[in-house]
Amino acid sequence: MKLSRADFPQGFQFGAATAAYQIEGHRFGGAGPCHWDSFAATPGNVIRAEDGALACDHYHRMEADLDLLRDAGMDAYRFSTSWARVLPEGRGTPNAEGLDFYDRLVDGCLERGLKPYQTIYHWELPSALSDLGGWTNPDVADWLADFAEVICGRIGDRVHSIATINEPWCVAWLSHFIGHHAPGLRDIRAAARAMHHVNKAHGRTMTRLRDMGHDTCGIVLNFEATAPASDAAADIRAAATQDAINNRWFIEAIAKGSYPAEALEGLEPHLPRGWQDDMAEISQPIDFLGVNYYTRNHVQAVEGVPWPSSTVVDGPRDKTQMGWEIFPEGLHGTLTRMSRDYVGDLPIFVTENGMAWPEEPDHADGVRIDFIERHLQAMHAAIADGTNLQGFFYWSLLDNYEWAFGYEKRFGLVHVDFDTLERTPKASYHALADAIARKDGA
Repeated sequence: MKLSRADFPQGFQFGAATAAYQIEGHRFGGAGPCHWDSFAATPGNVIRAEDGALACDHYHRMEADLDLLRDAGMDAYRFSTSWARVLPEGRGTPNAEGLDFYDRLVDGCLERGLKPYQTIYHWELPSALSDLGGWTNPDVADWLADFAEVICGRIGDRVHSIATINEPWCVAWLSHFIGHHAPGLRDIRAAARAMHHVNKAHGRTMTRLRDMGHDTCGIVLNFEATAPASDAAADIRAAATQDAINNRWFIEAIAKGSYPAEALEGLEPHLPRGWQDDMAEISQPIDFLGVNYYTRNHVQAVEGVPWPSSTVVDGPRDKTQMGWEIFPEGLHGTLTRMSRDYVGDLPIFVTENGMAWPEEPDHADGVRIDFIERHLQAMHAAIADGTNLQGFFYWSLLDNYEWAFGYEKRFGLVHVDFDTLERTPKASYHALADAIARKDGA
């Protein structure tokens, strides 16, 4: 790679990210059932009905996986804490084995000189809470805050930062309107309520964390570059609506205490009564913003179907194994937009950026190396344009369970043989390690 640590500001954090259900092995250590277990067990939801019961068995291989981060010269590790592992019933008595596991994880990071970046919730809602309506139930705000108090009461004294929720759009819209993720609903009323309740849960959890004395707290939002499929007025309107749903809904609630009009057009009739009363808590200050970015979507209007009356069509650029268009310029645009329109000089981290790609012979991984290089260039340009970007976490350290795509899509810097669970660093792992190690631009 042409860029190296020397090209980024002093103190810039390089790391990799994972998520609990995708790597740990949910059947171990007393974890309770979660809605992804039942979603995966329902025919047609997940490729080959695969689930996270074994995943990468990080639960038993944690030390070796942390060694991979250390040996790559990384500064930090972004991980999530499984709600169902810590509180198997979602509430009530904590699971001692789960708390002990995260104790060992955080201590293992610190022993290796890695800063632990915790994400409280990354999608594994306990089944007992799903039975009560999950994210459509307004009480979920208190449920999440209570979970945060338990887990952060145990490890919060040693983590470097805490994010409340990973990718609220996926938690709410992708899961309750599109139906692609657990719980797999396609219901606009459920989606609208989940879209608001996930914000409410963020705000309530921030309140609880502040009460506990934490001062490095934020949220991780996912963004896409959004473009109309043509210059037609209908396509331009459709793209503006999708931008409001996917990109603006959450950041405007947090930064401005409001929702975008283009999204309210379809969602407001289905929002809970008195939703406006929650906006003050939702919009309380955060200490950092996590930005997840992967792709650009081209939006086309569709006549004769209900709101939002649109579909996504292929763009002209090369695609990843996920079928996502490779568009690094969109990362630059997202970062500068966030600092210009929403958060000013607040610290921003690219908390996820990466690509799925089929295995290359001998793990050569040249396409992924080019992908990382081009997105690092986009980050470098955003910093030059005034964005207070303070770190980058590649998604993901390991090939892992990719939700509805099972184990078919490979995002990892490290190859995982899902039969033997053997780890093999790819060329991209070594290329990024080399870039991190070079501190003089040579």
